[in-house]
Amino acid sequence: MILPGATLGLLGGGQLGRMFTARARSMGYEVVVLDPDPFSPAGRIATRHLQAPYDDATALTELAAAAAAVTTEFENVPAAALTFLTPRVRVRPGPTALAIAQDRLTEKAFFREGGIATAGFAPVRNADELESAWETVGAPALLKTSRLGYDGKGQVGVGSREEARRGFAALGGVPCILERRLALAGEVSVVLARGDDGALAAFPPGENRHVDGILETTLVPARFPGPLLDRAVTLAGEVAARLEYVGVLGLELFIADDGELYANEMAPRPHNSGHYTLNACDVCQFEQQVRALAGLPLTEPRLLSAVCMINLLGDLWSRGEPRWEAALALPGVSLHLYGKREPRPGRKMGHLNCLAETADLAEALARRARSALAG
Repeated sequence: MILPGATLGLLGGGQLGRMFTARARSMGYEVVVLDPDPFSPAGRIATRHLQAPYDDATALTELAAAAAAVTTEFENVPAAALTFLTPRVRVRPGPTALAIAQDRLTEKAFFREGGIATAGFAPVRNADELESAWETVGAPALLKTSRLGYDGKGQVGVGSREEARRGFAALGGVPCILERRLALAGEVSVVLARGDDGALAAFPPGENRHVDGILETTLVPARFPGPLLDRAVTLAGEVAARLEYVGVLGLELFIADDGELYANEMAPRPHNSGHYTLNACDVCQFEQQVRALAGLPLTEPRLLSAVCMINLLGDLWSRGEPRWEAALALPGVSLHLYGKREPRPGRKMGHLNCLAETADLAEALARRARSALAG
């Protein structure tokens, strides 16, 4: 075990890294962050910020020397950086999970090999493959870049072969995946932690709502049948076990109209939909990340209150500084800002956690609080 007083390393310094750093430091750890951004949100509160590219061998060597163990903040850190670090320092999770999550085609194949259903899909690596993919998948569909897309970026909805052709050109002709658009009853996600010993600790599944491809709200308890939610937790555990995963993992799942679950994507890190745990549980996802990295025992999370997490995007700043005092005057509302310098439309700047007696009341409170911010 790596006990408080030691130094933990982090690749990536955005909002997830900032919340990890804050929790690790409150538990008595020092944190060194490697991130190229001079204004890295995590780097600004870390013990030390190594400002360098993720593949900089000198900086990676320095990180390995300074830290007793290293984790990642987001999945687009080059897997090669983890491969470089692995013989030098404990790395959790390992490079395999990142490599799978970085490529949608690889990820979908991984799910299916494990017996987990996904929407129908086909690879689109060139214009000829687009034609055959269209025959396989058909409409309605989503055309997504195979790598680097997130929060609605790098994807277009397509309803005809011609739209698919235009979409492929608009995405730059890079390798893509054509994915059947399912008729959905809803979306859920499971965030769990897995230790070196294989122990699993899952948070209650969240009911998610997306707007323009960006997560807007997560509601807990999720308003779906208990057996379905139990199945979602089981699937997430199976994914973690197959990967021999150590750390915090998020799995997004579609609920089709017929009640079947389909894996959408996994995140080898804490997840936006797990931010509710900061206020509504007796242990948050970032503490579990610290525990798993340090080899400490995981704890079984307990939900203390119904909650709605609602994201705050840069659009909220379009008419000036939001009215923080108006939202914080509402009982049950907690504010989390990420320390980003520039608000931009669609950019996640923070979130509110809104606690109430029931999920419906929590959702109503979250929408009221966000409206109050906008005046």
